[in-house]
Order: sequence, then structure tokens, then C-alpha cells
Amino acid sequence: MLGLALPTAAAAQRAATPPPPPPAVPEALLQAPYEPQLLRLAEIMGALHYLRTLCTAPDTGAWRREMQALLDAEAGSGERRERLTLRFNRGYAGFEQTHRSCTPAAQVATRRYLDEGQRIVADITSRFVN
Repeated sequence: MLGLALPTAAAAQRAATPPPPPPAVPEALLQAPYEPQLLRLAEIMGALHYLRTLCTAPDTGAWRREMQALLDAEAGSGERRERLTLRFNRGYAGFEQTHRSCTPAAQVATRRYLDEGQRIVADITSRFVN
């Protein structure tokens, strides 16, 4: 009688074991169709954070806050957040290496980046926001 109960207990244990989770989808496959524009926007925001601080603009610090809002909205954690942060830092560092004071060239770069950033935001919102 004991021999008959063992296979039944093993079968019950197999039935109680949950199935394995589905394989994880690589984050690269989950990227938004506007990912390249978003990465460029992060880089522009980093550059603007440096340039606006350098030229003592009234919105000093606003670009870091905007970047934080972008991260909160678009990249909870993980690889995407890291990629966006790296691009922000790259934009900041690129101008930090070349501009030590607020020159006319720095002011021109600021205007160009503001314009490019506005175009990117307008493009993303017109194409991808319902």
C-alpha cells in the first residue's frame, strides 16, 4: 500500500510546482521607437545644463530637473536609465571641456541646442503621443 501512495504524492508535488517564468525579453527589444531622439534630447539637456550655468542664466538648474523628470517618466530603472544618464553626462562634459567662460560661441550653442531640443520634443509628441 505504501508503494501505491508514493507515485501519487510525487504527481501532486509536480502539479503544485509553478511553471518557470517566461524568458526575459532583452531591454533593447523593448525600446520605444523614439529612443534615438530621446537619447539626443538627454545629451542636449546635459549641454544646456552646463551652458546655462556657465552663462548664469535665470534657469540655472532647470535642465537637471527636466532631465530628472524625463528619467522618472521614461526610464524607471535599468539599462535605459543608464543610457539616458550617460548621454546627459556626455553633453555636459563635452562643453565643460571646451568652454570655461560664457563666450559668444557658448551663447550661440545654447540657442541652437534650445531650438534643436524644441524640435525633438515637438516631433516626439506629434508622432508618438495620443
